[in-house]
Amino acid sequence: MAKRAIPKIGAQKISAQVTAQDVARTLGVSQSTISRAFSMTASISEDMKLRVIKAANKLGYQPNVIARSLITRRTNMVAIVMANLVDPFYPVVLDELVQQVQAGGFQTLLFVPSAGQKVDDIMPNLLQYQVDAIILTSATISSAMARICAARDTPVVSFNRYVPGLNIHAVSSDNVGGGRQVADYLVATGHERLAFISAQRDATTNRDRRSGFMTRLKQLKITSCLQEDGGEFSYEAGYAAAKRLLRQASRPDALFFASDVMAFGGMDAAREIGLSVPQDVSIIGYDDVPMAALPSYGLTTIRQPVREMAKTAMEILGLTGERARSEPTTRLIPGTLITRSSTKNRRAVSHLKETAA
Repeated sequence: MAKRAIPKIGAQKISAQVTAQDVARTLGVSQSTISRAFSMTASISEDMKLRVIKAANKLGYQPNVIARSLITRRTNMVAIVMANLVDPFYPVVLDELVQQVQAGGFQTLLFVPSAGQKVDDIMPNLLQYQVDAIILTSATISSAMARICAARDTPVVSFNRYVPGLNIHAVSSDNVGGGRQVADYLVATGHERLAFISAQRDATTNRDRRSGFMTRLKQLKITSCLQEDGGEFSYEAGYAAAKRLLRQASRPDALFFASDVMAFGGMDAAREIGLSVPQDVSIIGYDDVPMAALPSYGLTTIRQPVREMAKTAMEILGLTGERARSEPTTRLIPGTLITRSSTKNRRAVSHLKETAA
């Protein structure tokens, strides 16, 4: 049987598919060296990596990721399920997750459920891709689907929320702690008529922010705090809720919204009805999306530690070189209060008035 000719470097035409073995034979190195040159995380010198890539380009060699996955039983792909791309917080999350996943030598597959579609409905299609891990953001799965993933040894992490009793990992900011920080800040700055505008009632992010806020106010002997149901994490929900609250005879002097995008709606509503922010009403959000720092909003908010959350998710899923955690793990990471021009120190103003009198 005649041996297959090895394509020579500089050849204009390639009559047969070039393999990693061909490139290795041409350079006089092992086939594993070729594989390492095309891996983001493998140990190989820059000089050798450059030699391999140049030779591969001239020979017309291109690694076959699918074929490699059949050998290694790993696709090096991570699925990200994101049910909400409208809220400006989630594009920030998506960017950070993709950067972290790619830095670890993996690629991402993005799945976005259609309006009204449950995450469980897309999971059978997702699992066909044999992904190495799944990250759920602004979404959750059923206990039955969690068991299916466990049976397939596919680790799953819920990002930015957790579901009590669900047998999957979870990484979130410490929303209870964030709510407590807001309560401490508003009371310390002399606000007395407070209100919390909630979003989705069943979301742990919403429940924990409200719980931390309300519980801390009771500890600080603040017994009067309005609660308004916005219904969802959206600009429209914050806008409508703020109008209802601020048109009352005894309106609040501070509004704490369950998210930044809701707070933006609240600020615009306040201005529309002739109120000044923060002279008439202070407004606080949660997330610290890029828009919060714009001069037109200058929103005081709780900054979510998205980068640290993403790194923690990678660690839990076993995407950093360590094995994935077998037992369900929930990590809560503290956020940071960022003060801007949407809030006012009323205690300082009151002191100045007393001094002037």
